[in-house]
Amino acid sequence: MNILIQSSLNTLNKSRFLLLRLSDEQFGNLSVSPYYSSIGSHIRHILDFYACIFSESQNEIDLTARDRNLDVETYCETAICYLDNIVQKLQKLNDLELDREIVVIDDLGLGKAKLKYTFSALLAQANSHTIHHYAIINYILDRLNIVMDDENFGYNPTTPKHVVTE
Repeated sequence: MNILIQSSLNTLNKSRFLLLRLSDEQFGNLSVSPYYSSIGSHIRHILDFYACIFSESQNEIDLTARDRNLDVETYCETAICYLDNIVQKLQKLNDLELDREIVVIDDLGLGKAKLKYTFSALLAQANSHTIHHYAIINYILDRLNIVMDDENFGYNPTTPKHVVTE
């Protein structure tokens, strides 16, 4: 299997690990300042990004036109089903599909822009985007006093880790 697909699956598996350990109440908790977002809203956002990548259009992907299923950010089981669907699609990809050129539409802050990508570049962006949201989720987990038994959760592989000395 391609290293990009393996990396994406490895990263997304951290969502499964988390979802299997949280209650729906913890998943949807909106009490953490300053943004009052939930773990569920970040997981939904991650999965919506991937779902958009696997939208019907093969040559143009509009990242501004993502679905936002609020049940996914409220119920762990619904999020797991959504995750499973995305994992299945990732597992079916082959090298020809990964090398295909596409146009990605995104809003970079000044309105929509059309950008040339390869499908693999977009998947790499999705993987980094997921890790970024895991870092935010990690802050929420900390404030809710929930321990994630994964010391790499939310860390980009290229980020130096802080070493605690006594």
